[in-house]
Amino acid sequence: MGSFSGSSELAAPLKTRRDFLRWIGGRSCGSRLKFPPDFSSLAGASPTVSALSADLTAKTKAAKVRLDAHVREIVEWHFNPATGSPFWLEKAKTLGFDPRRDVHSFDDLQKFPEFEDEWLRGGPIQRWIPQGLKGKPVYVFETGGTTGIPKSRMQIDDWKTDYEMFSATLPDDKFPKGSNWLMLGPSGPRRLRLAVEHLAQFRGGICFCVDLDPRWVVKLIKRGNMKEMEAYRDHVIEQAVTILSAGHDIKCMFTTPKLLEALAMKLIDQGSSIGQAGITGIFSGGTEFTPQWYRFAMEELLDGVYMTPTYGNTLMGLACGKPFDPADNYKITYFAPQPRAVIEVVEFKNYNQLVGYGQTGRVKLTTLTKETFIPGFMERDEGERELPFEKYPWDGISGTRPFHEFAKTTTVGVY
Repeated sequence: MGSFSGSSELAAPLKTRRDFLRWIGGRSCGSRLKFPPDFSSLAGASPTVSALSADLTAKTKAAKVRLDAHVREIVEWHFNPATGSPFWLEKAKTLGFDPRRDVHSFDDLQKFPEFEDEWLRGGPIQRWIPQGLKGKPVYVFETGGTTGIPKSRMQIDDWKTDYEMFSATLPDDKFPKGSNWLMLGPSGPRRLRLAVEHLAQFRGGICFCVDLDPRWVVKLIKRGNMKEMEAYRDHVIEQAVTILSAGHDIKCMFTTPKLLEALAMKLIDQGSSIGQAGITGIFSGGTEFTPQWYRFAMEELLDGVYMTPTYGNTLMGLACGKPFDPADNYKITYFAPQPRAVIEVVEFKNYNQLVGYGQTGRVKLTTLTKETFIPGFMERDEGERELPFEKYPWDGISGTRPFHEFAKTTTVGVY
């Protein structure tokens, strides 16, 4: 599964449930899983790409019209001297075109040069604050920061808006309004910690959190200090178990796949389970959230507890997963929160060219809010382009994983 699960041993393919039970061995006696099984032989082939229905085609066209209008509004905001940020007002002098005059649609954003992630490293952070929002309280959220100075994003209300929108997608019977939450994930300078707490409050609950520094986990893994990494993991999981056992009536949780697995195994060792601990709904995300792990978690870890996958980061916000359908063979398809953010799957050698549906490419992100304008940021992920969906009538992405050119040098850590 990955380093944080505490084992570098590779799993053999398991073709049947009997193979799984033979592999899991003495689970009922309290033995600990070292890694999840490889269910790849059960995943099945990708569905055949079919033509969109007339109704969905109309919805995708309407969504494109809304996106183009939103692009015009955001570009006008960020390049108007009265409302724009110092960064973009200065950058406009070097573009060779006038964004306010020449950008009329999303496709016109290709006129901008490739966005360089180095622009987001270092300060002053004030250069990103739009004039039209000056004087409002500002938050700074950072990315992983494992390769030097972390990328930073200035935010005022975007993080709240993103999670309020996400709240509308959660089923109330699984994530009951007024219920308390457990945030079992990265803390510190990441927006995730505050965002999940806001989500809990927005839904009328209270959020309980643990301390977790993913940068320290990555350092331990890179040093090969697996015993200390396992001790730190156990320390984090013990915090979570303590909170769940303290009578706070926690029903909802965010966590990452590796941490969810570790928590489930700890509870199993204690003769309990995620469901018996009171959890009824989980949302989780990360590049380790593969179809194979999804099936493993749903069938062997969660004791019937509902879980929804998400894909997001500091720069994009939160992409929702297509509702679970057994017919999809546990394939996970995500849809960005358009028009506030757009995900494209583009060719590896031409970042302005979309791949075909079902084809593999690199993830290209565009962020379009009044707080943040990021056209054409090349993410460190790749995946497959997916057809629009009734609920989200724009392109989706499945199979998200580290970009293959970086994968060998990427340490996933707790995600």
